[in-house]
Amino acid sequence: MATVVWAAPDIAPLGSYTAVERRHWAFQPRKDVAPPVFDDAAAKAWIRTPVDAFVLAGLRKAELAPAPEADRATLIRRVTFNLHGLPPTPEEIAAFVADKRPDAYEKLVDRLLDSPRYGEQWARHWLDVVRFAESDGYEYDTHRPDAFRFRDYVIASFNSDKPYDVFLKEQLAGDEIDPKNDTLLVASGFNRLGPLRKNAGNQDVASSRTEVLTEMANIVGAGMLGMTMGCARCHDHKFDPIRQSDYYRLQGYFAQTQANDVIIASAEEQAKYKATMEPLENEMRKLRFSMRKASEEDKGKILTRLEEIDGQIPLPLTAMYAVKNDPKEMTPIHMLQRGDYRNRGAAVGMRPPGILLPDGAEELPLATEKPRTRLAEWITTAENPLTARVMVNRIWGFHFGRPIVTTPNDFGKMGTRPSHPELLDWLGNEYVRQGWKMKPMHRMILLSAAYRQASVSPSEKAFAAKDPDNKWLWKANRRRLEAEEIRDTMLAVSGRLNAKLGGPSVMVQIDPELIKDLKRPQYWVTTRDRTEHDRRTIYMIYKRNLILPFMQVFDSPDTLLSCARRDQSTHAPQALELLNGTVSNDLAIAFAKRLAGAPGERVDMAWRLATGRLPNAKERALSLQYLDDPDPSAMTEFALSLFNSNAFLYVN
Repeated sequence: MATVVWAAPDIAPLGSYTAVERRHWAFQPRKDVAPPVFDDAAAKAWIRTPVDAFVLAGLRKAELAPAPEADRATLIRRVTFNLHGLPPTPEEIAAFVADKRPDAYEKLVDRLLDSPRYGEQWARHWLDVVRFAESDGYEYDTHRPDAFRFRDYVIASFNSDKPYDVFLKEQLAGDEIDPKNDTLLVASGFNRLGPLRKNAGNQDVASSRTEVLTEMANIVGAGMLGMTMGCARCHDHKFDPIRQSDYYRLQGYFAQTQANDVIIASAEEQAKYKATMEPLENEMRKLRFSMRKASEEDKGKILTRLEEIDGQIPLPLTAMYAVKNDPKEMTPIHMLQRGDYRNRGAAVGMRPPGILLPDGAEELPLATEKPRTRLAEWITTAENPLTARVMVNRIWGFHFGRPIVTTPNDFGKMGTRPSHPELLDWLGNEYVRQGWKMKPMHRMILLSAAYRQASVSPSEKAFAAKDPDNKWLWKANRRRLEAEEIRDTMLAVSGRLNAKLGGPSVMVQIDPELIKDLKRPQYWVTTRDRTEHDRRTIYMIYKRNLILPFMQVFDSPDTLLSCARRDQSTHAPQALELLNGTVSNDLAIAFAKRLAGAPGERVDMAWRLATGRLPNAKERALSLQYLDDPDPSAMTEFALSLFNSNAFLYVN
């Protein structure tokens, strides 16, 4: 189809923005606010960190009051799951409950933050946001065997408390910062995390390149800026002051960006791969050439053969999954009518979204050196009103179960307004002032009285009528464990958890019928070392077209899109999976074997391991009654019942 030019000018105008468009709270500079001051003794006694002052001000305005502090056993379970995604051991709980030092909780938080388990838990949140996966998605869902290096980079970054501004710069432009630094090259793989459409006939068409640029631009908007930039791909944004030209100017920063697999395979491996690939590539080249003059019937045969050859292609050589700039392959960026690459309009250069710039701010030419570094520097400047707000909102949300802005990827007009706008700005300012460090932010939030509240208030009924969503934080939010946490906790309490850090992802054994449904089933090769199957779930393969069934039923996100906040559903298949699934039943057997001693001792030990507490009188009696059954499987069934209990699945 011929290219259609639909915009009159050759170069898109920069445009201007009205005062009304600039008025939206998220586009305003962060306000220099101070925590509220209280004179009464009750307020002074309750406030532990500055965030409490903001929370208390909101509570009093809404005529609500905070709940009492949670008991120590509840508190250590809550904060351990929050920072590690794993339960505390019975010994850790007992030691903390017995520790009467005034700084015991503070020391607990510091210990949890210093553990490598922290990076595994919090890296998972970021991987959700940037839609990390280890395959391309779409029909072919080609495996990305080296994408795990990016996952390990994120874990290491969180554990070292890498400043967030540095973290973003490395991901956007690591290859530009230092093309010889392996860590930075791996970080630059961020730009390739999106799904990639391929087909056997032609894998390098203009439409594919357009989709690649779209993925690169969209994740910067949603993940880093909290802006729905992708809504302006086809036309000016319907709600936010984002022009279509803004969207394509953001794409411009990636016009030079090309995939770069930095081969690290041995010479012998490279030679073997070349010997296998050369005849396949030669045949594919001939077949594609012959398609130009082939009849419809012959074309069908050629496509069938191309499919067969595609299935014979071996896994890529061991490499670092990175990007590089190639000015010779630079893509001209044009506005596209309805986002259609065939309907090219006015050309654009590169520039951040105009609503965040002074009117008339100039754009840079696409050929500018280190374009993504330019973008990263603008995103991470302290004056950018969005970057710090977006990240502290995510941190707050993961701790309290409810972000200050409940649409973390959308700070625009269709997103929600902040429940505590002054607190959001104060947190953003503190984040920047403390060098964009995340651990001090965790510490301040976790040590607050607001975080330490019980999940039940003495005024539960009255307060729930006033604030059913607990927007004002008059108590702690009870939450169900997420998919990874459920599996990891079953591994931990059964004694099977393999605590190994990093390395290639693990492929566990699953239903062969699911593998047969894959376009290229040879990509699913079960990891031989069975101890690897007991590693934390973050080290399991994240394949777009085959989410592990256990993960899927417990709301694991679709890795085609950025997941700002996990949905939590409750439905029958979850109970069926926990009662009948392979994962839960296998680990219930291991859990039963771990329990030893007299029946009463086994019951107490089981409850302490699984729920962090002793059973109450009724629970203990029912447990002992069930274990009186002479059936040898009774202990396993008892262990399985604990995996299905609310006390196991929920954190107060």
